[in-house]
This record gives sequence, structure tokens and C-alpha cells, in this order.
Amino acid sequence: MVSEIKAVLKRVKTIAIIGVSANPVRPSYFVARYLQLKGYRIVPVNPGLAGQSLLGETVYATLADVPHDVDMVDVFRRSDAVPQIVHEALARWPGLDVIWLQLGVHHDAAVQVARDRGVTVVQDRCPKIEYQRLFGELRMGGFNTGVISSRLT
Repeated sequence: MVSEIKAVLKRVKTIAIIGVSANPVRPSYFVARYLQLKGYRIVPVNPGLAGQSLLGETVYATLADVPHDVDMVDVFRRSDAVPQIVHEALARWPGLDVIWLQLGVHHDAAVQVARDRGVTVVQDRCPKIEYQRLFGELRMGGFNTGVISSRLT
């Protein structure tokens, strides 16, 4: 799974983030901001913020409203919302590459539907944490990487 996640993070360029918040202390906001700082294009999706600008991008109410393709859909919603999101994402982008379910978000049946369509699915993980872990940045976030050294790498 580690090599698959690293491959995902290397190949995707545009990420729709469902449930992104405009509140900078919410995890969805700082994940979106971090990913944007790492060079990904962020497409915010939140019906309560539709039409506004967030992190320099227009916020859309639904995935169906997004006027361009995305490579990945990152889900910051409760697990019971996942089947509808998967259905909407697959209807909007039949060739969608990745659906990513954030920490604590699971739905095995919906995940199987996506996988049956050839979509890579990551569950119960955060792309920000995985990026930091797999590309050597966790120490900057205060995490113990397990590497003992007297110098910064």
C-alpha cells in the first residue's frame, strides 16, 4: 500500500476536496493549503461556500458543478456520505484516477464499487500526512520518524 500511495501522490495534479472548510483551523483547510503549497491544484467543493473563493480557487457546490477534470477526489465527509460521493464522482468523471477517504472515513461497499471501475481508493488516511511521511517531511511536523541522526537531513 505504501508504494501505491506514493505513486498516487506523484501522479495526481488536481484534487477536488469535498467538505473543505474556509476556517483555517479546520483540518480540511490546512490539508488543502498544504497540498496547494506542494504544487497540487485544489478544487474546493462545499455547498455552503459555493461561488466564493478559497485559496485562490472558486468553490463549487457539488462535483457535478466542477467545470474541468480532476485526478483525485479527497473526501472530508462522514462515512455515510461516501456512497453518494462515489456515485457522483464516477458519474462526473468516468475515468477518475483516485478517491481518497480521509482519516476515520470508511465505506467498504462504496470503495468496492469504485475499485470495480478501476479507481484507486485510499481509505482512512490523510494525503498531507502521507506526503510528509513518504517524502521525508514528517520531522518538520514534530513526528518521530524513527531515524536517529545527529544532523538534519
